[in-house]
Amino acid sequence: MTGNYARRALEVFASYGDTEALVAADGRRFTFGDMHDAIRDTAAALWQHGIRPGTTIGLLVTNSPESFFVQLAAHLIGCRTVFMVTNTPWVFLREVLPFVEADALVYEADTVGQLGRDLAALDPSMRVFSIGAGGLGPDLRDLPAVDQLPFRPEDITTEPASLFQTSGTTGTPKLLQHGRGFFATVPYVADFYRPADQPRIRHLSLSGGFRSGGQSAALMTWFAGGDFVLQSGMDIGAILDTIGRERITSIHISPPLLYQLLDDPRLADADLSTLRSLTICCAAASPARLAEAAKWFGRSLNVVYGMSEHPMISTFPDIGADPARLASCGFPWHDTRVEIRDADRTALPAGRAGEIWVSGEMVTEGYWKRPDLNAENLVDGWLRTGDVGRFDAEGYLYILDRITDMVVTQIAGTMVYCRPLEDVLTGHPDVRQAAVVGVPDELFGEAPHAYVVPAPGATVTTDELRQLVVDQLSAEWAPREVEFIDALPLTGAGKVDKKALRARYLS
Repeated sequence: MTGNYARRALEVFASYGDTEALVAADGRRFTFGDMHDAIRDTAAALWQHGIRPGTTIGLLVTNSPESFFVQLAAHLIGCRTVFMVTNTPWVFLREVLPFVEADALVYEADTVGQLGRDLAALDPSMRVFSIGAGGLGPDLRDLPAVDQLPFRPEDITTEPASLFQTSGTTGTPKLLQHGRGFFATVPYVADFYRPADQPRIRHLSLSGGFRSGGQSAALMTWFAGGDFVLQSGMDIGAILDTIGRERITSIHISPPLLYQLLDDPRLADADLSTLRSLTICCAAASPARLAEAAKWFGRSLNVVYGMSEHPMISTFPDIGADPARLASCGFPWHDTRVEIRDADRTALPAGRAGEIWVSGEMVTEGYWKRPDLNAENLVDGWLRTGDVGRFDAEGYLYILDRITDMVVTQIAGTMVYCRPLEDVLTGHPDVRQAAVVGVPDELFGEAPHAYVVPAPGATVTTDELRQLVVDQLSAEWAPREVEFIDALPLTGAGKVDKKALRARYLS
């Protein structure tokens, strides 16, 4: 795992030549040779306009081919790229470039043109590049071909890095950095990503390269010689159409999107014959809904537990084959070490619940200019995930809750974990989705409040669901109230937005 991964990518892409590598949401298709040339041409243009090793480049991009070309070109030069999520409120987004002391900005003129211009106006001295016609600065989509780079990649010793926004950013931008460990591990692991007896990977991407999970999925696919297909939007019908039309073998989706997929009548007629891996990620899924998914997808159904700070902590391939462990997220992945620790940071034995700590090559290098967060969450090479979990006797990992989501009642200090409570609620045949948050309670200090999305035409009642929780867990865990709603709010990362649910209750 030595050397700049972007230089290795060019070598690998050249070796695959005319094999298709990338399909854009607008239908454009690129071979590995096309990608190789586009990355070189982009790197040459950046260099000719003053970009050098150590330059910090802000990227305002969507799920587009050029976002990956720019990333790899900038990393070939030894730059730091900073990905900005396009739907971030302006009051926060405008802080990112000054916060990272950006030297340059690259933005997509045809998708976020005005937003890019507004960011560029904040610092007239900043170099600006556009992707698409009509933007500011050189258009990185329309470049002359170069026979030779204006620099020698092998002479560049500056390590490339990327900064990613974490989901739920509030106030001062919260950015985490991935560097050598992350980018060196991904191509190394790609050697084991595709079994020899399986067809070539054709991965459908719903998450752009502006998220660390999207980066790792793209690089693993390409280093394994696969095809990366980009999808715009989260429309279930469009996703099913693309799976059939493009002969997709692999896709990663969040639990809320899985539930929409299972509830959509078009699933019954969809062509899923080529699908070999449907991976649930971003958050924990309901065991009842996973059991339902296993009937549709069989051995293709997998679970991955990860986060922006470490995209792949544990995996559970073919989870449907083990119905008793549908609440588990499997075993630690690759070189990742996982421990369950108590409040004193002492490792706990199997069966005991505590905070999940992880270490490994893919752990973030730290939070940008946040020594407070680094001191709190990165300790002696270990990352505090903020998740509560446990191991069973066989070594399977289970996530119980986020520490910030636990409901601490004054009934003998009872701690109510939201995940098991949500699993019980979604286990009712008339419940499609459920989310639990802690709300103020005069008697108990805090009490669980459940938001439930019922099945169409369902007549399930609050008393019925409360009794279900009493029967399967305990009276202390029963939600004080159950509120029936049409849909759960989601974050930009596809997770249930519990901040919005708490705000809804308090309002």
